[in-house]
Amino acid sequence: MTDPRRYCPQCAQPLAREERGGRARLVCLDAACGFVFWDNPAPVVAAIVEYGDDVVLVRNQGWPEHWYGLVTGFLEPGETPGDAVLREVREEVGLDAQLGELIGLYPFFRMNQIIIAYHVIAGPGEIRIDPIEIAAYRCVPIAQVQPWEAGTGLALRDWLRTRGYERELVPLRRA
Repeated sequence: MTDPRRYCPQCAQPLAREERGGRARLVCLDAACGFVFWDNPAPVVAAIVEYGDDVVLVRNQGWPEHWYGLVTGFLEPGETPGDAVLREVREEVGLDAQLGELIGLYPFFRMNQIIIAYHVIAGPGEIRIDPIEIAAYRCVPIAQVQPWEAGTGLALRDWLRTRGYERELVPLRRA
């Protein structure tokens, strides 16, 4: 696959691969411009939403019918990760929540993201999904929720350990 970034976003000159910082990176061929595309990972927040005795899992639009995951979203400019995770819970499942503990940081190499995962405690109320982003949701009892082998599944596994549940990661079925 060819890289879609062929021209500098600052001066519109062609980009080429050259070594910068010990790696091959896209750089502007115009020496006066000096643009380097560093391709840094995007910060993403993830919420383990505790809703009574359940964990809320969501299926994003476009995902296979059997894929459910944590509430996630991108960190916005000027926003702390804690504020972002509470905003995402409000936007995606319509619940106000209280920030719990930071679970950890998880690389998600396939999407070039760093996931900042939190436990949040949802307040009372009815779940109302955002149909633009979320296709469906499930409330799974904490005693039964099963972590998966990628991305946010690792955060769920680590959080379950703090609750006394040692769970194996389940493989993701692609089809």
